[in-house]
Amino acid sequence: MIDLHMHSSCSDGTLTPEELAAAAADLGLEAAALTDHDTVSGVDRFLSAAAGTPLRAVPGVELASMLFNKDIHIVGLFLDPASGSLLSALDQMRLWREERNEEMVGKLRSKGYEITMEEVLEEAGGESVGRPHIASVLLRKGYFQDMQSVFNRLIGRNGSCHVLRKYFPVDICIRLIHEAGGLAIWAHPLHAARGARAALRKIGMRLANYGLDGLECYYSMFTDQQQADVLEFARARSLLVSGGSDYHGASHPQVKMGTGIDGNLAIPFEIYERLLAAKQNRDSHDSEKTS
Repeated sequence: MIDLHMHSSCSDGTLTPEELAAAAADLGLEAAALTDHDTVSGVDRFLSAAAGTPLRAVPGVELASMLFNKDIHIVGLFLDPASGSLLSALDQMRLWREERNEEMVGKLRSKGYEITMEEVLEEAGGESVGRPHIASVLLRKGYFQDMQSVFNRLIGRNGSCHVLRKYFPVDICIRLIHEAGGLAIWAHPLHAARGARAALRKIGMRLANYGLDGLECYYSMFTDQQQADVLEFARARSLLVSGGSDYHGASHPQVKMGTGIDGNLAIPFEIYERLLAAKQNRDSHDSEKTS
């Protein structure tokens, strides 16, 4: 089995890249990808930790954007983490994150919550700092009992301290992944589209026009019907199929690496093989064009 959507402590996961690789290898996964939010800072560590084990480690990233007023996440797989254009864009994303985080923390302090950016940065411990780390600080201080309450009341889209996020357009995200030599995969598509099959088609067709390579058809929070709908759309559009748990570790304990929620995931190795073949075919084609 494989898992091509996992997060480490370099973004909002709880395991380090080394721990993530070791856990995947111990679990017997044949392939796994590190796809941290808006950072590739843990990729080299993840690859090094997997070296010498049977695990085929895939370098990746997850980029956030918007389309038709819906959150869209694009996972990049098999990319070069040293790509100059990607690293430059990630630097800009981090700057936007910092500005947004500071504004949200300022709003929280104005409402009487004792929280500082220093505490948020310490909570994060990595390059990609976001709302989950703000929520964790508030939880640790006893203001709330669970993370969802923090989002619902304060920092979620309808929360009193929410600040809109800046994004690169989704076509730019896809282009950045391609420039880094990667495959662009629409992550948890029905999750983003709130279960609407019409939205899946509308967004999916636009993304396909932008050069999208595939869809995450196997995902921890999909029902059997949602999985079938996404698979049907991918095959109808001749798009690649991918899948992953969206594993974060202890912060999302219901989601297990490789197996999802209550064992609802079992992503076959042939998915990895087809993605790798597509990556190699593109590399070969690009090489021929430049020779």
